[in-house]
Amino acid sequence: MAVEDGVWIMRGLSWNDPYRIRSWQELINWINEVGFLPLFANGVEGFSAEEHVSPDYWWTGIRDEDPWEWREIIASGHQVAYGKFFAQKAGFISLEWLPYFVNYRRNGYDFDSRYEDGLASRREKKIMDFLTGRDEDGDMTFPDEQILSTELKKKAGFCKGGEKNYPGTITGLQMQTYLVIADFHRRVNKRGEEYGMPVSVLLPPEAIWGYEAVTAAYNETPEESRDRIVRRIKEAFPGAGDGEIRKVVGG
Repeated sequence: MAVEDGVWIMRGLSWNDPYRIRSWQELINWINEVGFLPLFANGVEGFSAEEHVSPDYWWTGIRDEDPWEWREIIASGHQVAYGKFFAQKAGFISLEWLPYFVNYRRNGYDFDSRYEDGLASRREKKIMDFLTGRDEDGDMTFPDEQILSTELKKKAGFCKGGEKNYPGTITGLQMQTYLVIADFHRRVNKRGEEYGMPVSVLLPPEAIWGYEAVTAAYNETPEESRDRIVRRIKEAFPGAGDGEIRKVVGG
């Protein structure tokens, strides 16, 4: 996705191209094949969903054909993880590769430990406190009901006269893999009617896939996990340079 003369230009394949991804199911299959995939084009050529779908159906609202709609379907299906994982922009991570991103991005820290060591901000903690807790045995607990991001903002104190930079804070928590976008819902008015654009639901990945699965790569160093991710990009996209990879995945 780029801006040319003030106009958004979408990359992609022609409608009749045999290699074009034609459905959200096909997109999931390709995410699982590659391992992880940004939603939009970036410095690594071919390393995005955008470049492999039709550029003509974004934001049409046609659920079976619009990749913007597909991201909602994929997020709610939990077959892969969805969130702002790549240079603070949206993308997908397969469940096979999620533990390696978690280990690398968290640098081996669960959130509580990160905060105790002074590596997490008060703003981040206010958000995480509404989405996680601990039971009597010390195991993680999560909300019984999904909380829309707009409601989470209020509950965590990011309102007029309160904390600032809610978007940046939740993006940072996604980049560190402490949160993923688990679903989308429209808001409901006092009459029980839905309105407006769909709003994201944020959850820790442990709430969806379990602590053991999410942290399965904690047995290797964060550097080993990062190197594993970089090697995979180079295998799938041999033309990718180190600088371009660094911009997309960090490090």
